[in-house]
Amino acid sequence: MKTARLCALLLAASCAVGAGATAAPAARNVIFFLGDGMGATTITASRIYKYKEEGFLNMEALEHTARVKTYSNDAQTTDSAPSMGAYMTGIKINNDVISMADAKPLAPAKDANGNATVDRCEPGNGRTAPTILELAKAHGMSVGSITTTELTHATPASTFAHVCHRNAAYSIAAQIVPGGAGYNPALQDGVDVLMGGGRNHFTPFDAVSNKKGRSDGRDMLAEFAARGYTVAANATEMAAAQPGRKFVGLYSAESHMDFDMDRRAEQPALSQMALKAVELLAPNPSGFFLMVEGGKIDHALHDTNAKRALVETIAFDDAIKAVLERMRVLDPGLRNTLIVVTADHDHTMVMNGYAKRGNPILDIVRNYSDGMPARDADGKTYTTLVFGNGPNRKDTRVDVDSAQAQGDDYHQETGVRGTSETHGGGDVKLFATGAGSGAFKGTMENTKVFHLMKAAFGF
Repeated sequence: MKTARLCALLLAASCAVGAGATAAPAARNVIFFLGDGMGATTITASRIYKYKEEGFLNMEALEHTARVKTYSNDAQTTDSAPSMGAYMTGIKINNDVISMADAKPLAPAKDANGNATVDRCEPGNGRTAPTILELAKAHGMSVGSITTTELTHATPASTFAHVCHRNAAYSIAAQIVPGGAGYNPALQDGVDVLMGGGRNHFTPFDAVSNKKGRSDGRDMLAEFAARGYTVAANATEMAAAQPGRKFVGLYSAESHMDFDMDRRAEQPALSQMALKAVELLAPNPSGFFLMVEGGKIDHALHDTNAKRALVETIAFDDAIKAVLERMRVLDPGLRNTLIVVTADHDHTMVMNGYAKRGNPILDIVRNYSDGMPARDADGKTYTTLVFGNGPNRKDTRVDVDSAQAQGDDYHQETGVRGTSETHGGGDVKLFATGAGSGAFKGTMENTKVFHLMKAAFGF
């Protein structure tokens, strides 16, 4: 009898513990970091570049890890739009489409100025899929989306817009200007913090000074200001912005922001942007959602310029460190904050050869056995980092020396000749910490990340 009673008590206790374990703690804040194109090899190479083989990136210190599958609805190898859309909406999306289910991509038509401005997303071509940013806004939270690319680029656009083609940048811009034609009503009174490049998508066309401006003549920066936004064009104006007002910062007149290696003084670093976003969003007692993209990692990899890709990854990692430190002050123990770090897709960069430990990751391969330069079948030297495809395939290889290989503007050799290096289809890493982070584990679909963030919010 005593044994039966003891077993019953133990079973009840076990059930209670199990119930508590499955109920993820509610997160008041979710910060989602996206390293565009930051595949596993890019992470490894960046770690060695900055901290040597035995070191760790800041993101790698997060307690929970997972592998994420990246294929899109219609392709083995995704582009950035559907992969980010999967994270933001929880559904598989076709390549080139921004946060829409069952939509086929339709490239925008050109206007009279020759710019692709006219969205051709015809009625009945798919349906909008609510994003985690829109859901957070509906629950009274503050929301932000910041990037080192154009603000209208695929990754940030997938947080707040819905179009049939990622290149419809002018239509994407219209969706985030409160009260204006084309505004996305799911954003209610507006995204609270917006930062990136591509000011031309928000300002009127001018044949001399703004050839890639808007053909409809709208000055959306003036429209933002009329709606109570602080509008900034550089790091100084960003730093001066005060909590209590919405904020938009566009730090390049045209196209994306600079690579971190080449960054002009007027452009803020990603870590400065991220800290400012937290400062502006955190006062909301209902919490916030923030997306932070290191978008130029991808651009350097497409250009087969590994050095800039590694420097961009380090800048992204520095932003993660800065935000973690700030949030651990604002929310000790991250009891109410979930932080997720991942990538949208891989690239074709690989590490090859048998380089000795301590060999600079950007250098030619030097054998671990004798320290001498390794050579291919034709007796030529080669670098540790190479790409599977891209434009840099010579008909006949020549020797590469250390000075060349480690130069700022060196473009690594490629296997298959192509006009540009493509994405890779491999899984990417995910790192998580804070409230609800224990659910991020194993190998998962990219769509599951959305559902886990949504569950952490308690939606």
